[in-house]
Amino acid sequence: MIPEKKRATYEEFLKISQEKRAEFIDGSIYLLASPSFEHQMTISKLNLEFMRYFEGKECIPVISPFDVIFEDEKTGDIHVVQPDIVVICNKKFITEKGYKGVPKLIVEVLSPSSASVDYIKKMQLYSYFGVCEYWIVNPRNKSVQVFVLDNGVYIEYAALSQKGIIKSAVFENLEFDIENVFNF
Repeated sequence: MIPEKKRATYEEFLKISQEKRAEFIDGSIYLLASPSFEHQMTISKLNLEFMRYFEGKECIPVISPFDVIFEDEKTGDIHVVQPDIVVICNKKFITEKGYKGVPKLIVEVLSPSSASVDYIKKMQLYSYFGVCEYWIVNPRNKSVQVFVLDNGVYIEYAALSQKGIIKSAVFENLEFDIENVFNF
């Protein structure tokens, strides 16, 4: 018989997250490892493209570490994640502890240690809370996948590898050559 995994409490997460970067999803605490050079360069290049696009617009991109706090009104469950890039369009939900709301777009840059969490746990979490668009970026194979929410489930809107123009489904004219992102 396999022992049942003990769920952590939000209070336990808060204590751990004071000393270490961590995320809290479905009662599990995920410690975040230091990112690689290619991971950080990919985030920087993506953020540069997002900053150019959102200049003078209502929405703003924010890079990690920055907490996004999802609170389930039905169950009272709290989930805390640190997406690599989050696009916030409702600034009134920004607090000292992070962002308490649902971003329009979230970008996760894959690391070998985080891929399964990004593709499974976070994809389920983001779709449940209604994040309109979710990008998964893989610096190893220089690819970008864009998922859009359709009836509560993510469908792949676009997928590019190595070359091409990536486009947002949610933000009109948000597009750029992915070679710019992986050229470092």
